Amino acid sequence: MSKIRVHTISLGCPKNRVDTERMLGALGAGLVPAEGAADADLVLVNTCGFIRPAVEESVDTILAVIREAEAAPKRPVIAVTGCMVSRYGQPDLAADLPEVDLWLSTRELADWPARLAPVLAAAGAAHRLDALGPRRLSTAPGYAYLKISEGCSHKCAFCTIPAIRGKHVSRSLDDLEREARLLVEQGGVPELVLVGQDVTSYGRDLDLKDGLKHLLDRLMPIKGLKWLRLMYLYPAGLTDTLLKHLAGLGRPLLPYFDIPLQHAHPEILSAMGRPFAQDPSLVVDRVRQHFPEAALRTSLIVGFPGETDKHYKTLKQFVERSRFANLGVFPYHQEEGTRAADLPGQVPQATKTRRRNALMKLQETISRETLAELVGTRQEVLVEEPSPEWPGLHVGRVWFQAPEVDGVTYVSGPKVKPGRLVQADIEQAQSYDLVALA
Repeated sequence: MSKIRVHTISLGCPKNRVDTERMLGALGAGLVPAEGAADADLVLVNTCGFIRPAVEESVDTILAVIREAEAAPKRPVIAVTGCMVSRYGQPDLAADLPEVDLWLSTRELADWPARLAPVLAAAGAAHRLDALGPRRLSTAPGYAYLKISEGCSHKCAFCTIPAIRGKHVSRSLDDLEREARLLVEQGGVPELVLVGQDVTSYGRDLDLKDGLKHLLDRLMPIKGLKWLRLMYLYPAGLTDTLLKHLAGLGRPLLPYFDIPLQHAHPEILSAMGRPFAQDPSLVVDRVRQHFPEAALRTSLIVGFPGETDKHYKTLKQFVERSRFANLGVFPYHQEEGTRAADLPGQVPQATKTRRRNALMKLQETISRETLAELVGTRQEVLVEEPSPEWPGLHVGRVWFQAPEVDGVTYVSGPKVKPGRLVQADIEQAQSYDLVALA
């Protein structure tokens, strides 16, 4: 059969990107990347539906694809998958967007080959599809995400994920080790980024005691693995026992901790229904006790219902004290179907925006001061891709910069190539980025 030209748009989080890569893997060796809908046989849009802005972005993206597809000499098949489909359902979405040829929720991804094949055949683009996987990576050279679980069993008042993705389900140790070895030993990927809605919960549903420790014991010895990064570590799971174990592992595990704390005041954390509703400074201090060199990232929500100036002041003081390496701040969104949507004390949008901007301005100062201390030091840089603006300059990351969410390191030199780890001298620090010479 002929090759199929595919244009892919993956919205939302890294977990969604992994799903996209698995769907692309089902298309096999006959897949040819297309630049846009106009020259594609198939357009795959994997949507996000977590919060209202993400839903709006997903709808806008689909409408843009439809316009481009309708103007193409040969209209491509349009397939829409992901969290927005799971949240709102195919019948309602199809009624509003009849131009879409195939809808698929997150719980139907295993059916992707069987559902897609007849649609392609009807459009005159017959193509043999394999079982879901192995993945076709879409990330920059040098790293890949390893999704270790699906869904979430926590009951945070503001979150739609359990309704969209279901309860927490861990993948097996054997399955994860097999995929990791395929990515690193055969694919040549030096960095694996472990993702899940709560990585510290890994294995609980498999009756695995200390599941994350067992998983790391499987992954750490993989030949060729240089960096191993953990994302989405719920604070309640970062016990002294786990941290002590992690501290004894050494490289390739990076002392990078992505801990979604969401707030700092116990009253707001309790109203949020967070699994850890105590003083988050306890978690920050606990991590730094075991990892004095740790780089901490967190995400915070401002303007949660009932948040007063007193609550916000506590949050701001917490950010000042903690000096996170990386920080994301998001205004609360009143999401239909969540417990928080019906809570009293909804905060005006202008207040949420003002609080968010003030925290990010504070974080910018902290980041600039922290990065300035690195000027003159020598750091290992993982090179990702050439800079689109400056010939000879590449975009990369040092160990405390996670892909897609943190700052980057611009690096140049004769040994700099995508996918390679190089030693480089830090010559300049900006608010969130570094400039280095290898």
